[in-house]
Amino acid sequence: MAIPHFLRPRMLMAATAALMLSACFGAPDVIKQGGGKQSSASTPQRPQVNGGAPSFASPEARQCAVDLQQAGVRFTPLPNQDHGGGCSSIDSVKLLDVGTPTTNLGPMTCPLARNFAAWAQYAVKPAARKYFGREVVKIETFGTYSCRNIYGGRSGRLSQHASSNAVDVAGFVLSDGRRIMLKGGWTGERDAQDFLRVLHKSACRRFGTVLGPDYNAAHHDHFHFDMSGNGYCR
Repeated sequence: MAIPHFLRPRMLMAATAALMLSACFGAPDVIKQGGGKQSSASTPQRPQVNGGAPSFASPEARQCAVDLQQAGVRFTPLPNQDHGGGCSSIDSVKLLDVGTPTTNLGPMTCPLARNFAAWAQYAVKPAARKYFGREVVKIETFGTYSCRNIYGGRSGRLSQHASSNAVDVAGFVLSDGRRIMLKGGWTGERDAQDFLRVLHKSACRRFGTVLGPDYNAAHHDHFHFDMSGNGYCR
């Protein structure tokens, strides 16, 4: 059947939009809903949680992934996983390139990944230039997902790491080879102290919870960032 000429531009626009969405997220089955049905923005479906279940089931998660793509961040969406013991990875991504090589990044919830990428770009890089006159060539972390309880706590509650919602930053490598580490640097030379405290302050504006060496002994050698809480900064 011939397609009326007045419908052809609309069909071309729809096809173009579908291709753009596929390019943002990779294979279409990564972002499709369970059962193949689309959820509405007013009544988002709860994402499936099992081995290999589709991710980015909610409009909020999809928007987060679009934000990453528009910021030029390379990433891979990960399938939703229930790891057992209350541990899970929901609407998580694997960051491939945030503009600065970063070690030990595993699954991260999309909002955490989005804020971490922005912090690396708009806080870490400028601060290194200001305090050292050098570029940061590597961010070193202790990782992201870990099915464990809160370090240094007595409640027995699961850490945000257990839901891929936290990252621990250990230090930074400059273009001249100098390593600015939380361990030693927090109370070390003045430029290192100033640099690390500026990054701590900046992180407090981006993450729900920020913990550093002044919080407790368990954090003497790293910054802990997660998306829980409401601006808890220590």
